[in-house]
Amino acid sequence: MRLSDQFGYDLTLTDKGALEAWNATVLAFLAHGKTTPQHLEACLSLSPDFALGHATRGLFCLLLGRKELVATARECCAVAKESAQNTPVTERETAVINALDAWLKGFPTRSADLLDAELVKVPQDGLIMKLVHAIRFVLGDAPGMRQSIERVFSAYEESHPTYGYLLGCRAFALEETGDYRLAEASGRRGLEFARDDAWGLHAVAHVHDMTGRSEEGAGWLENHPDGWAHCNNFGYHVWWHLALMYLDQGQGDKALALYDADIRKDKTDDYRDISNAASLLVRLELEGVDVGARWEEIAQLSDKRAEDGCNVFADLHYLLALLNGGRRMGADRLLTGLKERAQHETDIGRISAEAGLPTGLGLEQYRKGNYASAFSLLTSARDNLYSIGGSHAQRDVFERITIDAALRAGFSTEAETIIKSRTNKRGALDRFAEQRLEICGKMQRAEQVMEDEKLRAANSV
Repeated sequence: MRLSDQFGYDLTLTDKGALEAWNATVLAFLAHGKTTPQHLEACLSLSPDFALGHATRGLFCLLLGRKELVATARECCAVAKESAQNTPVTERETAVINALDAWLKGFPTRSADLLDAELVKVPQDGLIMKLVHAIRFVLGDAPGMRQSIERVFSAYEESHPTYGYLLGCRAFALEETGDYRLAEASGRRGLEFARDDAWGLHAVAHVHDMTGRSEEGAGWLENHPDGWAHCNNFGYHVWWHLALMYLDQGQGDKALALYDADIRKDKTDDYRDISNAASLLVRLELEGVDVGARWEEIAQLSDKRAEDGCNVFADLHYLLALLNGGRRMGADRLLTGLKERAQHETDIGRISAEAGLPTGLGLEQYRKGNYASAFSLLTSARDNLYSIGGSHAQRDVFERITIDAALRAGFSTEAETIIKSRTNKRGALDRFAEQRLEICGKMQRAEQVMEDEKLRAANSV
């Protein structure tokens, strides 16, 4: 006899211990908890033919963006399909298997669409809700994240076991689509129901970042010291947000201290951790902070990941580390891989061609000091950069480099245009924008002086 999960939906499980472990897996996943894999392992050890468990594990592997885990995901897909043949599975479980298969074929967009279509039929499934959210985040599809949540939002009551996490996901989707007031309210409300919802906690921090309220943002995070202690690698990302708040207040020393004590506490090569590190070091250097030899550590790790090719967002952050860490050969290998993938008729091929490759080449030119070329390449990809995934706050490092390239190339008007566009999207000026607008003004006044005929030396007769 089939058992039902915590949402009331049937599962192809008959072992109550496996069911308990499965329910714990889902809640841990929603909370970005470090115990997620242990719960899933316990579930599959008790029910090794649980197709949904294997398919979900495969999607978890692909979300991690590591080349070696693609093979593991393929194994998960094969086991899930075989299990589904031996034991009839539900339509919901079939949808997750098909979503994994679609991503393995190179189309995470199709994966998200399949899950979204199923979510409409099982709107209270917190697992599928979060899987769609996570995949669309990787794709940079903020409107899709929001639409997915809004379609099922009315199906949740406050008593639902994942109501707080739903509010956290909604908060993030609202923030990424520019609805900052509602985003903050949703994130704060969600924490009343799920105190361990680090995603919702960090969504509110995003709002503070995007609206230029860094002091409030720092206070928000500092006042929730246990809000991400239970997390997996996501915890380092929350520390990264606090470092950004300090940097915006001109406290580069505090940001650098956080880098050493928390952000790079564990020297992992997880792409999310490398992106936290590389983007913070770039920001610090743009503010004139000496980061010492810190590039070397992440450059060495990125060198080993230069040919992963699983995630363009990851590739560009590896490239930042390689270029700034002086790993020329590693950078060349990574760029060669981007060029090759840009020819593929897959999602990552399209993203590589439209955003990844021109941005990568722009970063290379910037590092070489060819600022006009860097600016041209970076701006050519700017409108498509969202497709590499991540958040506005994460992709902002490329925006800052583009602005700096423009200023160094003497393109004050172009720099001012991008700064104003950036500010309009964010909803407020931050310290970075204020300082660069001031530089633009000085440059433009100097240009006017140079062009003033009255100040030119009179022609001698």
